[in-house]
Amino acid sequence: MVDADQTFVIVGGGLAGAKAAETLRAEGFTGRVILICDERDHPYERPALSKGYLLGKEERDTVFVHEPGWYARNDIELHLGQTVDAIDRTARTVRFGEDGTVVRYDKLLLATGAEPRRLDVPGTDLAGVHHLRRLAHAERLKGVLASLGRDNGHLVIAGAGWIGLEIAAAARQYGAEVTVVEPEPTPLHGVLGPELGMIFAELHREHGVRFRFGVRLTEIIGQDGMVLAARTDDGEEHPAHDVLAAIGAAPRVSLAEAAGLELADRSGGGGVLVDESLRSSDPDIYVAGDAAAFPHALFGTRLRVEHWANALNGGPAAARAMLGREVVYDRVPYFFSDQYDLGMEYSGWAPPGSYDQVVIRGDAGKREFIAFWLSEGRVLAGMNVNVWDVTEHVQKLIRSRAEVDTEALADPHVPLETLVP
Repeated sequence: MVDADQTFVIVGGGLAGAKAAETLRAEGFTGRVILICDERDHPYERPALSKGYLLGKEERDTVFVHEPGWYARNDIELHLGQTVDAIDRTARTVRFGEDGTVVRYDKLLLATGAEPRRLDVPGTDLAGVHHLRRLAHAERLKGVLASLGRDNGHLVIAGAGWIGLEIAAAARQYGAEVTVVEPEPTPLHGVLGPELGMIFAELHREHGVRFRFGVRLTEIIGQDGMVLAARTDDGEEHPAHDVLAAIGAAPRVSLAEAAGLELADRSGGGGVLVDESLRSSDPDIYVAGDAAAFPHALFGTRLRVEHWANALNGGPAAARAMLGREVVYDRVPYFFSDQYDLGMEYSGWAPPGSYDQVVIRGDAGKREFIAFWLSEGRVLAGMNVNVWDVTEHVQKLIRSRAEVDTEALADPHVPLETLVP
């Protein structure tokens, strides 16, 4: 029975951790809640870092999950700028890295997130090499893009995934020259496949972005600590005043690994192994957000999802499980992106090799369409581009696991809701 004598500790002050703390109080937990954040900023949401905030369309205060006074009013012990360097599972304690403070827990939630993968090439120590993960990164990058735009400067981006493309769009809107280097043949190749990836390539080319596909960054050339150019493995040198590494993220699992928790295979995305209620191999430790590798019955596999919606929903799910509620975390993965005048939403999970057909509903040439990825006539994923208020219907199609009439699926005149059994 959960009571006021219990202490729940949350390690990780991102969206998942903050929403977990909120849910504990909303569900009536009266015990001690400790939220430990290794950044000095209050918990914030990350999408705006590569979208509205980076473009100067959103104020800094809009990114925070709660206004600062919320934590004290809800009796959440918020530790900013603190890290946890050890978990003692036998004693059920965590130790702060800064001063060695030890705190006992009854239940522990790891919401440690992910960190940008680093370029392993010469020159990454130069001042003009950037990553984007934290608010401080976005603040710095915002100034960099504005400066590049004023001075006709060049930005080279390593990686044509979602972050790379969103920052390319932001940089072009500031007026910077942009070159994107990507080893795959199209942007978003592993997520959308070649046909849909080319739509994003065309979008960016229309806005002046240069792509170099099929090559990798091998060296960042500099002088006096500043970036001068970026070299690729085909021998070309690309002018650059700044370089952004956008080659993906890795789950932050070192704390869990040191504590002896079971981990997922890195070749499959890594993360901490959890069950359907987000409980780890230790019954008193839960994991939510980017670091959790959870079984998903709908897709018949274990997923690790790095997107905003997973943190938004996973934190509360883990909190309810910590309280002893019956929890099955099986949300359909969802994310969104904004690039220039293109807005999109993606629901589902359809990695390369999992589907045998892509159906387009609408006009891909005008970038007003819905794409569906199918396997044996069943919808695995759907992406709506500049078509709105369809996510619920797309997710219902995915959840139904029903074979659909592909001609009707492709016909915009057939209401999507009529295709769900």
